Amino acid sequence: MLSDADVDNKIPTQGLRYADASDSEYYILLTKDKKPICRTRCLNPPEHLPHHWNVNDIVPTSKIILDGMSHCFLSPAPECSRDHNEWRRFLIYLQGRDMVAIAKFKFWEFYILPPDQTSNFTNIRVAYKMEKTRNASNGRGHGESGRSCQVVRPTATKANINDSPTLPVNIVKETVSRGNACIQAGPLEKNFVRADPSYLQTLGQAHSGWIFGAIAELVDNSRDAKATKLEISIESIYFKKAGKDIPMLSIIDDGHGMTHQDVVRMTYFGHKQPDADDPNRIGRFGVGFKTGAMRLGKDALVLTQTADSRSIAFLSQSLNQGKDNLEIPIVSYYRKGQFMELDTVVQSEATAKYNLKSIKEFSPFNKYLIGEKAGLFQDKCTGTQIYIWNLDQWGSNYCLEWDNGLNGGSSFHQGDILIRSRRIRSRPGQISQKVPLDYSLRSYLEVIFLVPRMKIYVQGSLVRSRPLAKSLNKTCVETGTIMGKSAHLTLGRCQLEWEQMNCGIFLYWHGRLIEVSFQFVI
Repeated sequence: MLSDADVDNKIPTQGLRYADASDSEYYILLTKDKKPICRTRCLNPPEHLPHHWNVNDIVPTSKIILDGMSHCFLSPAPECSRDHNEWRRFLIYLQGRDMVAIAKFKFWEFYILPPDQTSNFTNIRVAYKMEKTRNASNGRGHGESGRSCQVVRPTATKANINDSPTLPVNIVKETVSRGNACIQAGPLEKNFVRADPSYLQTLGQAHSGWIFGAIAELVDNSRDAKATKLEISIESIYFKKAGKDIPMLSIIDDGHGMTHQDVVRMTYFGHKQPDADDPNRIGRFGVGFKTGAMRLGKDALVLTQTADSRSIAFLSQSLNQGKDNLEIPIVSYYRKGQFMELDTVVQSEATAKYNLKSIKEFSPFNKYLIGEKAGLFQDKCTGTQIYIWNLDQWGSNYCLEWDNGLNGGSSFHQGDILIRSRRIRSRPGQISQKVPLDYSLRSYLEVIFLVPRMKIYVQGSLVRSRPLAKSLNKTCVETGTIMGKSAHLTLGRCQLEWEQMNCGIFLYWHGRLIEVSFQFVI
């Protein structure tokens, strides 16, 4: 096993370790598509050697020109029989097809060569090269003295890299000509965005006009995860830090769940939009979970499970209060037989322990409650559970109020979650106040999707969907193109709204209701 002196993480999540000239051997984690192959040992590492190699491509040997490249050697250092088997399978694949595995990282390119037929797979030759540094002046001009600017890369040691975890990988120093003297500039560093914890409050203002819009963001995520069942409820739970029972909103689905990488991406503040316009996908910008959760409450915990992994993420204003930078604890596990083991490929044991401690300190979730909620996944079921507490308040009570309804699943009085203020959303020309979807979550969810694909439960009772096209009579459909995209207009009349003297437009995007405009019928 690796000692603390060898590695702190198998794959570092913040800083990267490098070999220096004094290393006679160095441990490297070899992965393919971010999945571990085997821990290896480099017997003659070059300087600044990355600690983690991910194979990006595998190409025929005939396509690689190795002339002039330096070489080092990898030998297996497996931690278990699984690593040993994966190492042999990987090399047998390269050997049998005469292929070269390529791993690229920043300025490095590594070429893992196929072993010869007599090899016992213990020492594998690796060709490597480092991208040449560019001239700092890019070839455009010189100083007055005629000396050109140059860029040199300082030797980085494990000590100074680890002491500055925020130090960027590409550290360069410039020698700039000024007059007859050359002045050495400081390190050239990349600028990365920092997120102040107060930004979470800012995100919560996205749905300030209507709180059900925040819940809809979380419903969208379950729909995109191909869930067939979604349960939304508010229940009381004891919170030791508050010393009393508090209400907690839960959104639980049976979708495909999220891997560790998916959870990390979910906590990013936005992501690249997909190139293709998928008509079956609602989420696009990567902000829905954050804006929705932070509008509903100050703290949110996500428990998600795939067939092979389980992760816990904690997005919390309480945890980050008074801090200079936003901290989002994440703990991930991988499936080993019938059990979930701590995944030390994506985090160190110390990091996981610290994150779990933070979650237990600032949330109602102790190890027993986490185990109880994880038990909802049963054997190998997948899905995502979101829990939100420190709910938003209005006046002397919470913005939301909840009613469990009658026992026995009676259709006479079903449970519901309501907007407590009963304030009607501002709609130009609206006079009637009998618009339940403005204040009843159940009524809103009845029409949220043009084509319902999952069963939704509110406070334990099933929401009876009312697909708009089926709730109208005397309908006709018009199709056309708006800004290069097809649009469908269904015209008809809903008898219930007609009797309440309401008329208006329901606007759907990708099959999801995004706006309703009611007008008073004259």
